Amino acid sequence: MDQQNLTLSPSAAARVATIAAKQGKAAILRLSVEGGGCSGFQYQFGLADAPESEDSVTETDGVKLVVDPVSLDLVSGCIVDYVESLGGAAFRVENPNAAAGCGCGSSFSI
Repeated sequence: MDQQNLTLSPSAAARVATIAAKQGKAAILRLSVEGGGCSGFQYQFGLADAPESEDSVTETDGVKLVVDPVSLDLVSGCIVDYVESLGGAAFRVENPNAAAGCGCGSSFSI
């Protein structure tokens, strides 16, 4: 499937590769969207063993970002980044579809 304009930043790809290597897993990050959070939807991240047949897949520096078809409608055009700040380090989704977000950056509404 095509990538629907999803982007995995080089810093996020490097972080996924590091985590995957430590856990002895493939460097595949799954992004999904679930109902909940303080704004209606929340992002979920996890390592995947392999893409599912219907997943959208994009790749950066040998690291894959996979998204299921239902979540893809909500995150099309997103950039998944990894940022380190005084508040800690985390994966962050820059979502052009989100009408509102929350202070923690892990939930959004459309």
